[in-house]
Amino acid sequence: MSSDERAMPTRFGALTDTGGRRAVNEDAVLARPPVFCVADGMGGHSRGAMASAAVVGAFEQLAQEIDDAGGTAAVSAEQVQAAVVEAQTRIRAELGLAAPESDTEMTAGSTLAGVILTRADERLCWLAFNVGDSRIYRFANGSLTRVSVDHSLVQEMIDAGEIDEEQALTHPMRNMITRAVGSGVEVSPDFWLLGAGRGDRLLLCSDGLINEVPEAEIAATLAGGGTAQQVSETLMARATFRGARDNVSVVVVDLDLSDQVDEVTAPRLAGAYDPEDTMPREYAQ
Repeated sequence: MSSDERAMPTRFGALTDTGGRRAVNEDAVLARPPVFCVADGMGGHSRGAMASAAVVGAFEQLAQEIDDAGGTAAVSAEQVQAAVVEAQTRIRAELGLAAPESDTEMTAGSTLAGVILTRADERLCWLAFNVGDSRIYRFANGSLTRVSVDHSLVQEMIDAGEIDEEQALTHPMRNMITRAVGSGVEVSPDFWLLGAGRGDRLLLCSDGLINEVPEAEIAATLAGGGTAQQVSETLMARATFRGARDNVSVVVVDLDLSDQVDEVTAPRLAGAYDPEDTMPREYAQ
């Protein structure tokens, strides 16, 4: 157990794997309490890996800032947005760009799915945020809930009633996203503030897991006991056993509290960084 784990009421497991068919892992993960992230890079091999590493690096910097502040101050949506901007700055610097690429020329980018354990109104909460189609799930009280909403073409089709969730799993455009952290225009995550309660188990994952393991099986695995590390290993094994056509990343976070924490929830944070539902289709990668 690390000193970070002793300092924060969390236990976690974090894994990323190339998968069964890809030569390069373009995913990256971060598990530095109270900050947890999954990033799925795009842009082709080294550029995708660079983009996801830039995202994780920016949020590792945020985790360090939280540590420097004593780990007690509330973390805001503005701080998360600043980390996203920092990630985009790093990506552009790696590409030798002084400004965003034009609408149709984004050459490197990454998804982002993350949670930060923080406080709101003196209550322990999860600040959850996402860009793209990497996902955040919460398992609590015996039920699995998808927290994040994909920024993808198939999600737009689902919302419009054109296809259902089952059809989306095999749709030929299922890998096209409508928002990414990258060399294109500035983006903002969607945010959720979730009251934290004893026994909470959160899952962050890239689409490499979702494409191989059905949600019902994910729920059963999260419910099946074992430590966060053991559960993350089981989920990874289930994905790779099925061939893992894409890179796979899994972060499982357990909230470890001695007393029940009162729950306070809000469906989505409003304010300066309340983004529009989608970005233009030109940003689909």
